[in-house]
Amino acid sequence: MAWQLFRLGRWSFIHRRIVTVVWIALLALAGAGSVTLAGQTNDNFTLPGLESTEAFDLIEQRAPDSNPEGATARIVFEAPEGETIKDNQEAITKALAAVVTEDVQQPVADPVTAGTVSQDGRVGYATVTYTVIPAELSDADKDALTEVKTLAEDAGLRAAIGGDAMDAVPHAGTAEVIGIGIAFVVLLITFGSLVAAGMPLLTAVIGVGIGYAGISTLTGFVDLSSVTPALGSMLGLAVGIDYALFIMSRYQHEARTGRPLADAAGAAVGTAGSAVIFAGLTVIIALAGLSITGIAFLTQMGLAAAAMVAVAVLIALTLLPALLGFAGTRVLRGGIKGLKQLDPEDDSQRTMGRRWVEAVSRFRWPALIGGVAIAAVISIPVASMELAIPDDATSPSGSDNRVAYDLITDNFGAGANGPLVIVVDTANAADKMAAVQSVQQTLGGIQDDVAALIPPLTTDTKEAQAAFQQQLEQVNLANFTIIPKSGPSDAETKELVNTIRDSLAGLPDETGARAMVTGQTAVGVDISEKLADVFPLYLVVVVGLAFILLVLVFRSILVPLKAALGFLLSVGVAIGSVVAVFQWGWLNELVGLDVTTPVLFILPLLLTGVLFGLAMDYEVFLVTRMREAYVHGTEARQAVIDGFAHSARVVTAAAIIMFGVFAGFALGDDVMIKTIGFGLAVGVIADAFLVRMLIVPAVMAIIGKGIWWLPKWLDRALPNLDIEGEALTEKLGPAPGPKEPVAVGK
Repeated sequence: MAWQLFRLGRWSFIHRRIVTVVWIALLALAGAGSVTLAGQTNDNFTLPGLESTEAFDLIEQRAPDSNPEGATARIVFEAPEGETIKDNQEAITKALAAVVTEDVQQPVADPVTAGTVSQDGRVGYATVTYTVIPAELSDADKDALTEVKTLAEDAGLRAAIGGDAMDAVPHAGTAEVIGIGIAFVVLLITFGSLVAAGMPLLTAVIGVGIGYAGISTLTGFVDLSSVTPALGSMLGLAVGIDYALFIMSRYQHEARTGRPLADAAGAAVGTAGSAVIFAGLTVIIALAGLSITGIAFLTQMGLAAAAMVAVAVLIALTLLPALLGFAGTRVLRGGIKGLKQLDPEDDSQRTMGRRWVEAVSRFRWPALIGGVAIAAVISIPVASMELAIPDDATSPSGSDNRVAYDLITDNFGAGANGPLVIVVDTANAADKMAAVQSVQQTLGGIQDDVAALIPPLTTDTKEAQAAFQQQLEQVNLANFTIIPKSGPSDAETKELVNTIRDSLAGLPDETGARAMVTGQTAVGVDISEKLADVFPLYLVVVVGLAFILLVLVFRSILVPLKAALGFLLSVGVAIGSVVAVFQWGWLNELVGLDVTTPVLFILPLLLTGVLFGLAMDYEVFLVTRMREAYVHGTEARQAVIDGFAHSARVVTAAAIIMFGVFAGFALGDDVMIKTIGFGLAVGVIADAFLVRMLIVPAVMAIIGKGIWWLPKWLDRALPNLDIEGEALTEKLGPAPGPKEPVAVGK
């Protein structure tokens, strides 16, 4: 394998014009597809087979003109001091007339008519429901909402629009700029050369451009969440820079030993490139493994991000050597005054990495115990983790969504922002009215966390009862609404959903009817439980596949086992930190939050998958150099020191770069992207420095030669991947020795 990769790297170096043109053409093609075929993203998180989504399907089936998953807007009005909503009813009615478009499901009642006026009379809200999902709202729909706000403000009222109708697709341009800026500084310090620092950035940006444009093109054919392209960009940029960094570092070493530049490029791809391939494969396995969950939006995120990582690997193996061919010897010269270029391959240099690992090896037991203790303490908050779908409560302070949410919370209670809908299917009920009355009686008996119960029949007049009876006969459907006292993402609301379901569980046996709890809050509860159910299966499959891959790479049982156990510590630190900052509110202002919020419902599973792949990156890059030293005859404990010293500088730079990229996304406005970026930033730092650079060398120093144990029968059965490049070294022969490199190529 190393020899084939050598040939690929050398060929790309020599035929650099062909390789560069092909990649630029792919970028142009992907960009053209994005411009002409891209559609809208869709953040409606629903799953088939859940009670809440079955209720949506039933409503659509019985009432085809409605769309329970359609966009909603809540227009909140606040009267001036000394006036009431009723005093301004005419102005509000006139303003609301502007909201009506062809996508609006039903007439919009003003707050006075709908009874949604606060006790002091100064605040009221109107609810607008649409027949289309948020991603399909037209510009006319959004312009109409803006017009309502303008008319209300012209009349002297304060107005704010909440709900998902005006949600903007998150853009991470600023985050990417921050990440690139941090990466450039780190690369400058690492290589001491503008040319060398710029190449990993250039290849990563091209890879992200191709991947992002490809994902954007897909939105014209399939529904993708707004997080999908952001996650892809986040990972593509991080791993793209890191993979190119590893190959660039090895190339500089090979060139400085006197190899012709084309051979140096081939040798770099044949050795460091082998590690890049297997590191990339672990990330791809972890991301593609999200499809095991059977959850569509997670599968899409995973596959899109995996494709982005695959592009990053291919670009590092081909485009980077091509660009090195254009640069010639310029990448070997320090161009920044005051920045010293060090070759970590030179064992005569007492680098900081060598001094660190020698200290860890000497004090291996304290290092191991201390590292595990630190990880365990930071992981404590995981025990109190609460999951939920983000809502307007986490929108940036001062935004329309947040203002509307806060006004409703302050004047109507937090639960008014997330009502629960109980759908009663009376198709199989012998006495339909009696079934509905039974549900009403049961719901009326639930007192905990219920602010209000709104039945389908709110008046006792004979006319109303006759009309309701006729409706039951026609559609066999009745809807109750419960306003909780607690907010949509609060644990008390989740308990209320389960209480309602338990209370109505016997309805089919008693009346023949069935009741289902739905609404976006109930959908969030159901999805969170579904994710919790599939998480163990996902963990077993993904870790199992990666374990097999690492056994092939390292030809050891204990090294992959150690890697997997260390990963669990990293995940604990990452999720524990997210709980402490986002849910508990510790230092949350540092990431731009002024409220506490439950943990993003997909975070544990998504963070586990992504972080597992990235953790194995560092494991592969660090430990392959240790194994390379061991295979070439170095004593086991000394091999740990030599391998660590050779790779620590580059791995440290890679971890800081990846941290910078993820931290940039953590500073954005969208809470979903912010949470993912923060979790990955903390997880990467914890895995690189706490686990891979402290705990791993300590464990390997404790076990010694036994860390490379492999049963003889398994050793004979496994293919020899030669990731250390032994066969390649034999074919190339020893390096000529340090001298001015010779440029070879066309």
